[in-house]
Amino acid sequence: MTAMNELRNTTIFVTGGAGFIGSAVCRHLLEHTEAFVVNIDKLTYAANLSSIPQAQGHPHYVFEKVDICDGPSLRRLFDRYAPQAVMNLAAESHVDRSIDGPGEFIKTNIVGTFTLLQEALRYWRTLDATGRSAFRLLHISTDEVFGSLGDEGFFTETTPYAPNSPYSASKASSDHLVRAWRETYGLPTVVSNCSNNYGPYHFPEKLIPHVIIKGLSEERLPIYGDGMNVRDWLYVEDHARALVRVVQYGAIGETYNIGGRSQRTNKDVVTRICDLLDALAPSSRGPRRRLITFVADRPGHDRRYAIDPSKIETELDWRPAETFDTGLEKTVRWYVQNEWWWKGIMERGYSAQRVGLGAPEGCMDFTA
Repeated sequence: MTAMNELRNTTIFVTGGAGFIGSAVCRHLLEHTEAFVVNIDKLTYAANLSSIPQAQGHPHYVFEKVDICDGPSLRRLFDRYAPQAVMNLAAESHVDRSIDGPGEFIKTNIVGTFTLLQEALRYWRTLDATGRSAFRLLHISTDEVFGSLGDEGFFTETTPYAPNSPYSASKASSDHLVRAWRETYGLPTVVSNCSNNYGPYHFPEKLIPHVIIKGLSEERLPIYGDGMNVRDWLYVEDHARALVRVVQYGAIGETYNIGGRSQRTNKDVVTRICDLLDALAPSSRGPRRRLITFVADRPGHDRRYAIDPSKIETELDWRPAETFDTGLEKTVRWYVQNEWWWKGIMERGYSAQRVGLGAPEGCMDFTA
């Protein structure tokens, strides 16, 4: 755990800090360090400032409603707050939405990253030698940029990129931009690629919260295809700890894969959630496994992801504190006990209808 006196007198930009992983990073920084946190988020449909209860009245926290595609606004923030680090978590991240509407993913994940890099570079060039040496930009990415694995093997930091969805392609593009700005301009950057995250405050469109909420509501629990697609699960608070380790101690120009060593099929995940719901919130109608329904598969659905996190474990002394069983039990319990959070999302008009069946939008005008 990060000592409270670490990151004292350090200002950190957390872009996308009202999202799922970004809010976990903000919570960790506010609870376990003395960093001054500037949360930069444009507040899309999936953002939720109530996911950071520690922020209310905290002297080391400020929120700025800014889109990372807005260069002049980013410039104002760099000039005002003079950060020592940037943690870029601002991204569109739902694969199904990227299939139906890839334009927003191109705009935020590629154009937004480009804009952030440009403004970070401009700011970095104004610093003295000490400031330049201390500055870091950590770009948080996904294991989906590597494509799909067979039955064996793991993604490592040297695995070739082979993205298969508009989402993963946009993240791969952003990773390449970050590398190019380091190699070409000398901007001190680090990249991390993580496996699937889960935990409290997760927007209901993703598998685990979707199934928990549907199960509590006694609705059918959809599983894509045969349910045998494998994901490597990482508890979000473990990920937040890892990212803070990387921004503090990661080597410039390096990439760190962050995973939970917890491979599970989608079918296993859903059945385990059913059993936990039965234990924590029993239904008079019987076991929730009866609600499981297999539906048409997602177009281009990657079969298996699995990360080898040996590098971050060895070089930065990080390991996940939660197993999948302990983390999932904490997650299901949190949703059972915090209906106010997810019911608020539903009441604001979120519809849990399926998207991503392969009907893409038209071309997007980036001049708009």
